[in-house]
Amino acid sequence: MATVTVEINGRPYAVGCADGQEERVRILAKQFDANVRQVAAEVGQVGDLRLFLMGALLLADELHEARLSAGSAPVIHNAASSDSGVAEALNAVAARIEKIAQGL
Repeated sequence: MATVTVEINGRPYAVGCADGQEERVRILAKQFDANVRQVAAEVGQVGDLRLFLMGALLLADELHEARLSAGSAPVIHNAASSDSGVAEALNAVAARIEKIAQGL
């Protein structure tokens, strides 16, 4: 298992991922960072947990709209049906967010 350090809203986060998935995780993190920074610019620094939640909701909205535009019905996938490397990365991020939330 590899570890990648990504920066979200100016803070570094170590994220575990499958070997070979490092660049994909970096790309996804940059997209997420852009959404988090957009939210922070609009509502201010309201805490990482809230910024991350709002950034994730923006991404979910973009995905939903893309699925509607493609003519496919919105489908909710679980981690078991997704690419295992991405699922591992998301699990690592979720664990990190939980640790942050516990510290609030």
